[in-house]
Amino acid sequence: MIPSIHPTLNVLLISLVASLGTGLGGLIAMIHQPGRRFYGLLMGITAGVMICLSFLELVNRAWELAGPWVTAFGFGTGATFMFLIDHFSPHIRFGEKEIPGTEATYPGQQETFHFGKHRYGRLRRRCQNFDIQLVNTGLLLAVGITIHNLPEGISVGAGYLNSPKFGLLVALAILLHNIPEGIATALPLYRGGISRRDAFRIAFLSGFAEPVGAFLASLFLVSFQGLVPGALAFAAGVMVFITLDELIPAAREYGHEHFTAIGMILGSLFVFILSGWIGI
Repeated sequence: MIPSIHPTLNVLLISLVASLGTGLGGLIAMIHQPGRRFYGLLMGITAGVMICLSFLELVNRAWELAGPWVTAFGFGTGATFMFLIDHFSPHIRFGEKEIPGTEATYPGQQETFHFGKHRYGRLRRRCQNFDIQLVNTGLLLAVGITIHNLPEGISVGAGYLNSPKFGLLVALAILLHNIPEGIATALPLYRGGISRRDAFRIAFLSGFAEPVGAFLASLFLVSFQGLVPGALAFAAGVMVFITLDELIPAAREYGHEHFTAIGMILGSLFVFILSGWIGI
């Protein structure tokens, strides 16, 4: 299923596939801007994917390979790592701004545009409607997603070095997870006055931290294979923190609680079916 070439190059290839999810989300946002409930459903799906993948696959595999102590340490380290990133690098979440003194902004909600100042150069559409606050929201979301994608890429690298099929499973699951992130990035940029092409481009490029994280992790883990189980648990801790801290709250805020539950179930079913199809 995966070409037999150097493991690091394979990791780079499948992580590039995972990174395309943000670009796909940006494309969806430009073609058909989703409503609040549909966006909440998408966030529920990606939350279900992340939780199910973390515990059913990553934690379970780490436990089988290295036992409970290594798994617990790696999981706790990953969750703590993401907490520290969120604490020391403020950014806009999917559902709210983490910067004191600002108001929450839904990436798909209607805003009243106003005449903007001469900023952002050629990114602006050739019109007088330019909302700097919305554009800043989209750009800060892109920065936050880029930061999150670096440690997520570790899961692809560690998964592949454990088993090529396992790495492919992780990459495809993350691809689905990245779609709402691309929507959340592109919508406020476009509605703030950025052109469709540039809004899509920013969403697309924000996913490319994924291959960087996967590539660096694979370079390190190829030389230290004994750390692969800990890296799998670390990636699980990262994913669970992101899910509990951002995805589920955003899904429940924007969509009806039943939509969130349905989305999480659909996301879990996706991981079950994907695992069976790949043969994990």
